[in-house]
Amino acid sequence: MPGFRQATKLKNMKLANILTPKAVKVVGNPTSKKRLFQELGEIAASAYGLNARETVDALQERETLGPTGVGYGVALPHARIAGLKGVVGALLRLETPVDFDSVDRQPVDLVFALFAPKDAGVEHLKALALVSRTMRHADTCAKLRANGDAATLHAILADARASQAA
Repeated sequence: MPGFRQATKLKNMKLANILTPKAVKVVGNPTSKKRLFQELGEIAASAYGLNARETVDALQERETLGPTGVGYGVALPHARIAGLKGVVGALLRLETPVDFDSVDRQPVDLVFALFAPKDAGVEHLKALALVSRTMRHADTCAKLRANGDAATLHAILADARASQAA
């Protein structure tokens, strides 16, 4: 049953399956949200082979619908990208927080971006929910903020348990 196989895949989704170590970066002094999107476009290009300009445009287009700064210093920008085969992510840890038009009006220092195929549907929503639950977990965010090494940041997220974050 194809529906069952897809449901099982979604049920067992883990951050390690959507976030490659090459898509994790520490950024010093970002100047704006636009510059962060450019950084995410560059990461998406190098880690996943996406077109950087199209990725930036898709992130900016999504952001016009409403800011993706969810509060507590966290932003979850996301976009649908043509030609992408599955949901993938990128993490930026900012050494200097930047204004992101967050719901709580606080600057952002953790940015977890998701990129999904144009027709991803449920897979995109499940991935977004998983990232949201994980990034709501205060201990996980504290560990991310306390580390400046990209490999360590990836390991923290790969080990994060979505059930803890719920």
